[in-house]
Amino acid sequence: MVTKLPRIAILGAGNMGGAILQGLIQPGVESVGIRVTTRSEASAIALRATGVTVESLERVPHANSSAVDEADIIVLAVKPVQIAGLLAEIAPGAKPGAIMVSVAAGITVSTMEALWPGAVVRSMPNTPAQVGLGVTGIARGSRVSDEELALVRAMCETFGTVIDVEESEINALSSISGSGPAYVYFLMERFIEVAKERGFSDEAASLMVEGTFRGAAELLARSGESPQKLREAVTSPAGTTAAALGVFGAADLAGIIRAATDAAIARAEEMAQD
Repeated sequence: MVTKLPRIAILGAGNMGGAILQGLIQPGVESVGIRVTTRSEASAIALRATGVTVESLERVPHANSSAVDEADIIVLAVKPVQIAGLLAEIAPGAKPGAIMVSVAAGITVSTMEALWPGAVVRSMPNTPAQVGLGVTGIARGSRVSDEELALVRAMCETFGTVIDVEESEINALSSISGSGPAYVYFLMERFIEVAKERGFSDEAASLMVEGTFRGAAELLARSGESPQKLREAVTSPAGTTAAALGVFGAADLAGIIRAATDAAIARAEEMAQD
């Protein structure tokens, strides 16, 4: 099945902008055209190998304005603090009716709608989008039609799974799936440290931990079972795994996770106020 998309401009080609681009250039996706802007000419040169049109702000200061003049979807993949200035910059020359899609945390739809006359969609992908396994939440603005939302969803599905959410839920989604890969990598780092403390080499420790996380995720995906069922299958009563999980329980790991996501949500709310 071929996914057909209109002209798209991606402003900012860092982790998330680059991940979105990878989804759009994979086999089975056809776009009328893709234009990308990035900060440095070095990154622009690397991205041109994908076959899309890329301009750097270093070489072309007004690259953002020229990138959006024919775009039907404009993806804002810059830092949150840059969003307002970027919208003000590109609004005069953008195509009327273009759909604005933001991947910036903490910048509300109302803030963007005050600067952009058309449709605005907030999205929150995560970095596994780089390998087509992202989870992206999308929240529609007040001026988004069903057809426009479907178009944004089709774009986001090129790099993973899409969840429709209310804007009031997007900070919570960001605290779990958006930031979630960092939590996984943090846990992996800690287990690798412990493995090395137990005498394993750097290579063995990494293979042990990375292979276990990868294998556990793949087993979950293939088995159709819930995480609880798979955990119970490993946990023999009064066995070694039960002893380890008992430590997690005594430390109130569930409460720690709850507090961590609360902190992420609070920070997103602070960023929105700023």
